[in-house]
Amino acid sequence: MTDYPQAPVTVNHVEPVPRRIRAFLGGELVLETTRALYVWEWPGYPQYYVPRDDVRAELLVDEGTVQQTRRGPARHFGLKAGATERPAAARLLEQSPVEGLTGTFRFQWDALDSWFEEDEQVFVHPRNPYTRLDVLRSSRHIRVEFDGELLAESRSPLLLFETGLPTRFYLDRTDVRFDNLEPSNTVTACPYKGTTSEYWSARRDPASTDLAWSYNFPTREVLPIAGLVAFYNERVDLTVDGERLTRPRTHFSV
Repeated sequence: MTDYPQAPVTVNHVEPVPRRIRAFLGGELVLETTRALYVWEWPGYPQYYVPRDDVRAELLVDEGTVQQTRRGPARHFGLKAGATERPAAARLLEQSPVEGLTGTFRFQWDALDSWFEEDEQVFVHPRNPYTRLDVLRSSRHIRVEFDGELLAESRSPLLLFETGLPTRFYLDRTDVRFDNLEPSNTVTACPYKGTTSEYWSARRDPASTDLAWSYNFPTREVLPIAGLVAFYNERVDLTVDGERLTRPRTHFSV
């Protein structure tokens, strides 16, 4: 769950990050800043740009190459923290036509072991400040089917509304037909909800992998969904109060 919809900003839009940002590699603190900038390299979500003075220079390895980007020439650096090395980990904008970006580093997210906003870990990419999540109780009648087979039915779902994505219906486990599902070893992460605990596929069709998931330990903002099960609207047949929903087309569609 890595791609998110458009925010009301344009490419190269820059905003200050009002949170302390830290990142670690090999047990070493690589950067710590309260002066990071959000930069939208595309409209979906921003990246952090970090002032040079807030990065530990002794962990940087100048790779001697400069790449021309839309934000100006960028010098490439690797990282070395103890025995851990990460090539092509960061780019330094020594000069930039975009106001505020001269002298900032942009790190590859996966080049670091972990990222934190204040003291809470962030997964996959920076959170978009324009993305909102709401979890609401409901008494709507939900039926979930796949290839004509009932997978779940509930009259007490929790509805998760996330900016730009289809409404997700989270159901009590007692309302799920686990005899028609097969557990898988898939684990995914979301910047807003945390790391999944379980995934399931349809038992009768092994090709229909990972139709449903659960977060046993979600982030605080969506804590009510803990332990509940949701299905991809894009890949199952959902009926809500007797009306069959059209399968939406998103990056989760097969």
